[in-house]
Amino acid sequence: MKYLLDRTDEQILVELKANARISHAELSAKVNLSRNAVRVRIERLEREGFIKGYTIVTGDGGSSQHVTTALIFVYRHDRMRGGDVIQALRKIPEVVACDVMTGDFDLLVRVESPEADRIRQIWQQIAEMPGVRDTLTAFALSSVIRK
Repeated sequence: MKYLLDRTDEQILVELKANARISHAELSAKVNLSRNAVRVRIERLEREGFIKGYTIVTGDGGSSQHVTTALIFVYRHDRMRGGDVIQALRKIPEVVACDVMTGDFDLLVRVESPEADRIRQIWQQIAEMPGVRDTLTAFALSSVIRK
């Protein structure tokens, strides 16, 4: 049976999206439940797949180090049997996202690095992978929304 979210579950998810490090005590006050009830609901939300993980979005720590972002559109030879390309992409630390797409290209790969030359190296590595037919790369000029 599929678990359905109620208003309290939705409110918990909203609060966790805003601050994944919120304490159970603080969260319980916001949703009017006991700490234990909040803990049980969070565990159920994780188990049911509504919460798939927690992440850290790093900042610059006060330094002025700039991160260059590139989107690499990947065309594979065989769309249905191109899993080797995805497995290879998982091993590249600068690859922060990879989405399987509909339409003309197969994969959209997001690469982030403080060094533009490193992105060129990754692009070359991807272009030379067995199973990759072609690539198209676009560099982001600026990031105006980042969640």
